[in-house]
Amino acid sequence: MLDLELRHLAALAAIADEGSFGRAATRLGYTQSTVSQQIAALEKAVGGPVFDRPGGPRPVRLTPLGSVVLGRGRELLAQAEALADAVDRFKAGDGRIDIGTFQSVSSVILPSVVRRLREEHPGCDIRLSEEEPEQPHLGDLDLLFYDGLIDGDAEHVKLLDDPYLLVAGAGAFPEGPVPLERLDGAPMVAWPLTCDQPALEQAIARGGARPRIVFRTAVNDTLLSMVRAGLGSAVLPWLAVRGADVPSDDRLRVHELRPAPPPRAVYLHWRAGRTQSPLARRAVEIAVEVAADLTLDAPSAIGVAPGTRSRPGAPSAPAPSLG
Repeated sequence: MLDLELRHLAALAAIADEGSFGRAATRLGYTQSTVSQQIAALEKAVGGPVFDRPGGPRPVRLTPLGSVVLGRGRELLAQAEALADAVDRFKAGDGRIDIGTFQSVSSVILPSVVRRLREEHPGCDIRLSEEEPEQPHLGDLDLLFYDGLIDGDAEHVKLLDDPYLLVAGAGAFPEGPVPLERLDGAPMVAWPLTCDQPALEQAIARGGARPRIVFRTAVNDTLLSMVRAGLGSAVLPWLAVRGADVPSDDRLRVHELRPAPPPRAVYLHWRAGRTQSPLARRAVEIAVEVAADLTLDAPSAIGVAPGTRSRPGAPSAPAPSLG
């Protein structure tokens, strides 16, 4: 049976449907001798005749063995057709993609990526997971958004620099930029000491301020709720501020800090040396485009005076190969 080929089964099915070798050959685009050779190879593989050949104008008929082979053969041909369709759909970008993300990317960047992927490839299967571990890894993910570079064998593209802003209750500070030293001893709600948070707090300390952390949580909405409640101010990246639409909240004010802490960098990672699916390659392209369209210095977007920034989508190295 290892010598059995799909073309042999296709010839068997065509002859059974057409009733003759000649008409089957026309249907398949072969010569009649080629079809005869394929049936001979099939009969050798299964160990017996699959057609009774009465001769003359009378149609050929399946033998009992031929009926068994044809029944299973049609199943195999259908499965082969389904496989070919699946491969075509994969090449067209309608496969599955698994993406790791984190809060502010989920709110600001990823919705546009998902929407455009689904518009371009309605049959695609997108799976998302949102975690913010201290040491992330790709695992079985096709792509991973993270605010920093990850350890291990991974390639990346830098999407944008995400500046930190001060979010405080209305009237807590005068309008405009706030000197960093004003945060010294002030109550503050903050992220746990994971991801970029330790680097942020070290930068604030170097600027001469040691805020009094009164609450830590990894949920941006909860932090902002505590700021609204008057528990303290918060220093959050611009993506989180934009994602929560903070400037439209009359209970909150957004301020730049002087000197500004170094922005966090947001990257998109994938496994080095791994051939990317067409869907994954397209997702990377869309993510870069979405990041490039974000106007970090637009006053209407963040509610503060324009500031300098790095151009979103600018890669940290020459444009990487996606495999």
